[in-house]
Amino acid sequence: MKLNFTRACCPSNFSTFIKSSLCTNLHRPLYSSSLSSSHTSLKPQIPLFLRPPMHSATVSDLQKWHDWAKRLASSVGTTFLDSDNGPDSSLLCRELKWLVEDTIEDSVLSQMSIENGKRSVRLRACVEDLYNMWKQRIEERKPFQYIVGCEHWRDLVLSVQEGVLIPRPETELIVDLVADVVSENEDLREGLWADLGTGSGALAVGIGRILGSRGMVIATDLNPIALSVAAFNLQRYGLQDIIELRQGSWFEPLKDVEGNIAGIVSNPPYIPSDNISGLQAEVCRHEPKLALDGGLTGMDYIFHLCNGAASMLKPGGFFIFEECMS
Repeated sequence: MKLNFTRACCPSNFSTFIKSSLCTNLHRPLYSSSLSSSHTSLKPQIPLFLRPPMHSATVSDLQKWHDWAKRLASSVGTTFLDSDNGPDSSLLCRELKWLVEDTIEDSVLSQMSIENGKRSVRLRACVEDLYNMWKQRIEERKPFQYIVGCEHWRDLVLSVQEGVLIPRPETELIVDLVADVVSENEDLREGLWADLGTGSGALAVGIGRILGSRGMVIATDLNPIALSVAAFNLQRYGLQDIIELRQGSWFEPLKDVEGNIAGIVSNPPYIPSDNISGLQAEVCRHEPKLALDGGLTGMDYIFHLCNGAASMLKPGGFFIFEECMS
């Protein structure tokens, strides 16, 4: 996949935006200026692979489910791909393999046979739930990441759930560019960074790991579900002392640090409103619309970010955001 980059220098700050060739690298807009810690009282869903193996099934029953799930995946063929560039059977079969890996404490499918069919296998989800999960994946086009509760992003495995945007591979480039910039500028490495519309916390966690104890990140989002998921992710990677979560709209939770921010990153909503319905079913049916909809032209929140960034950044600050290639 080819990405285009455009850089523009201003007298007091350095600004970059990424143009993505996919209109599915989307994020959550913020509307309220309220500052709240309500996210601390919400409990995010635990990713499947981290759940204790509290269920069990016989190898025979598990094999029966797996055969059914594989037939269902194979029946899709290229129907979804032809319809809206969705997954084909080969991708769905890979997802089925990953679902098995996340579910079974000890992978035994390769050893399944009639001889050990009565053997009991420990599972992180019961067989009935596995049937329901796979029906949702195929019949409802529910994103696989929501099925298993996580997304592999860079070298991270991030918790995600419905109501929170799934981080995209293209967004990893923002972290790469930040890494390049701070490697050449100690003031930026040791400064305060802001991730606006953090969602799952992907950018904040990625940048927090680069900065280490020498810097700090404030991550904002209006959505308390997103903040609870972000809190889970930053705690899982031991970044509680580096990343602070604030609830609110864009720059408004940052008024106390106005003019003192070393770097701002954001993956705002940038899909034109009329284009939402034409996205993959996994996206338009299941991911939060407010994370996708950038207004009539897709530029509503990008303009807001560009207009507000200069006053928030300290001299020599860095600003990067992602937007869709038309």
